[in-house]
Parts: sequence; C-alpha cells; structure tokens
Amino acid sequence: MYLDHNAGGRVRAEAASAVSELLREGLANPTSVHAAGRAARARLEAARDEVAALVGARSDEVVFTSGGTEANNLAVLGIADPGVHVVATPIEHASLLRALERAQAAGMSVDFAPVRATGRVSAAAVAGLVGASTRLVSVGWANGEIGTVQPIAEIVAAVRARSLGRRVLCHSDAVQAAGLCAIDIAAVDLDLLSLSAHKLGGLPGVGAIVVRRGTVLAPQLLGGPQERERRAGTENLPGIVAFGVAARLARAEREGFARLAAARREALWRMLAETAQPIVRLSPDDGLPNTLAVSFPGLRGDALVIALDLAGVATSSGSACAAGAAEPSHVVRALATSEEIARGALRLSFGSDLTAEGARSAAAAIAETVRRARAAAPERRPASASGGSRAA
Repeated sequence: MYLDHNAGGRVRAEAASAVSELLREGLANPTSVHAAGRAARARLEAARDEVAALVGARSDEVVFTSGGTEANNLAVLGIADPGVHVVATPIEHASLLRALERAQAAGMSVDFAPVRATGRVSAAAVAGLVGASTRLVSVGWANGEIGTVQPIAEIVAAVRARSLGRRVLCHSDAVQAAGLCAIDIAAVDLDLLSLSAHKLGGLPGVGAIVVRRGTVLAPQLLGGPQERERRAGTENLPGIVAFGVAARLARAEREGFARLAAARREALWRMLAETAQPIVRLSPDDGLPNTLAVSFPGLRGDALVIALDLAGVATSSGSACAAGAAEPSHVVRALATSEEIARGALRLSFGSDLTAEGARSAAAAIAETVRRARAAAPERRPASASGGSRAA
C-alpha cells in the first residue's frame, strides 16, 4: 500500500504512453528550425498550454524547469540583491529555505511570519512584515507534510494593500497544491508560482515556474535562448510532454478526486483514532484532502516508517527531501508541539488508487505496527496534545 504520494505520485498510464509514442517517433531539439524541430516545438507548446490552463496562466508565462526545487530557487535567487528584503514562513519547502539562506549570505534579509498550531499563517502577520525594502513575499499554497492550505488570496490582497505605490512580488510554491486545490494565478494576483510534474503523475525531473507578464527574474542558468531566455538549456521534451498530459488529467479530475480523497482521509483518521491510541492529529480538517499527518507520542516516526515498510505500507515521517534526517521535521516543530509529539510524527498521503478496502487494510497495519512498537518500548506516559493539535 502506497501512502507516500506527496513524495511522488505514480506515473499516470496516459503520461507514460505519450512518452513512449514520442520516443518511438524519435526526438528532435525543439529549438531547431527544421521540420523535426518544429514538430518537437509543437509538442512542447501544447504541453505548455495544458500546464498554463491548470493554474489559470497564459501559456507564455510558463517557464519549464528541472522541477519544483529549481522553480523555488529561481523565485528567490532571481531577485536576490544586497539590501533586498523577503518575507516567508518557517514551514516552506527546503528548496525555498536553502535558497533564502544563500541569498542572506549575499546580503539579503529575511523575516518569517509565525504559523499557528494548524500550520496556517494569517494574512495580517505576513503583510505586517512588509517594509520599504521588501521585494518578495513567498508563502506555499499547501504544505506537503501536514496538508495545511494557506489563505493565499487574502495574503496577496493584504500585501498589495500594505505596499501601495510599488509592486512587491508575491510567490507561492504550489507543488503540493496543484491538482488538489483550485488555482487561478491571475485571479489571486500572484506574480510567481512553482509547480512539479511528478506530484501530478508526470515524470520526475521536470517542473515549471509561472512568471506573470511584466515580472523580471534574473536567469540562473545561462546559455541558449530557450524558454524565452529565462532558463537556458535544451528542454526535457519527454518530461514536458508527460507533464502536459498529467496537467490536463489533473484539471479534469480535480474536483471529483478531492471529494473522494477527503472521504478516504477522514475514514482513515477515524479508524486510526479507534485502534491506535494515543494518537494526535496534526493535519487540519480543511487541509489537502489526500494528506493525513498524525503523531504517536512516545514512539519515533522514523522507526515506524521502517516497520511499516516491512509490513508492506509505504509512509514517511516528513518531506522526502529531508529523508534520513535524525531530527524531526522543521514543519512539525514550527507547530509549537512538544518534542515528543514532533518525534512521533507520521505522514500518510495517497492518490486516486487508494480504495476503501485499501484504507481499512492500511489502518489495520498501522495500528498493529504501533501496538507492537509500544509493547517493545520502555513504559512511559505519552505526552498530551498541545498547541491546538487534537488527541483522540
């Protein structure tokens, strides 16, 4: 049973089929002017149209990258200059936080808006940090570890009201939100948006940053004229074609899948709450419909991941980008939970292939694994839920 979808969804059959067809036909460079190159360009632009449609963007605003990490890096480093100020949150993806660290070393300053116990940040808290030197505000649309969905429209509106007379760039990492949340970059008035194909059922190694018209970013990869000179290098045509297919299907299926996933998530929570006491729910009720983050106080989430893998259930204790780290996730720690709850965190995330029977089997396997782990652990009194988390 695969409950680690937020680390990477399985490649959709339709996307794989499109790539196979492309490879059978043979690859040409989309920048070439001969017939084969023009045909490759047509496929690339068709995929660009689909990715743009997924998030309410214009096609010429989509810049293909090697993934969400590169997109987040470009959003930060593309505006990084000494004296520039950025506002973000402490629960952003590591690719954004590490880019901010590099920018700070080059003389840029950063302020982090605090998050509540549910992981949500208030628009007022973000806007209150905007000052005369602020050039960028970056708040992730949805958190891939605990599932919290941020009030992006309210945040952008508050930032615009605070910075009248000048344009503060607003960026959102929507890697986990795309395909699960309704996204319209124009309606929300965002300037920059990060996406990744493999979260949608495309191939790993390809993503995009949406750059609204009039927004200037300094390219970080230099060379050829690809992507309208915003990102040099021959485009990953197979990955981009698969990205387009996955984006089209995600847009068509989003509402239906979101309803089904939310029902599966709540059923999974009820079963765990009944059979795996004590347990703390870290995910909010109105978060990503496919994501359930919980904690088993007194146990270690990383040890549970290994034990569950042996039981045939794939889970995680945080972002895949931090896998192998001995310390609890920076996201869970930011929720102001106790250290014991932070160490016992486990993330369950799934795709459309999780059936009702699969959810029951997964809950039973998790409950049994937790029971055995508690039986083998030294007797101790687990910490109670804190900071707004809910204990069952």
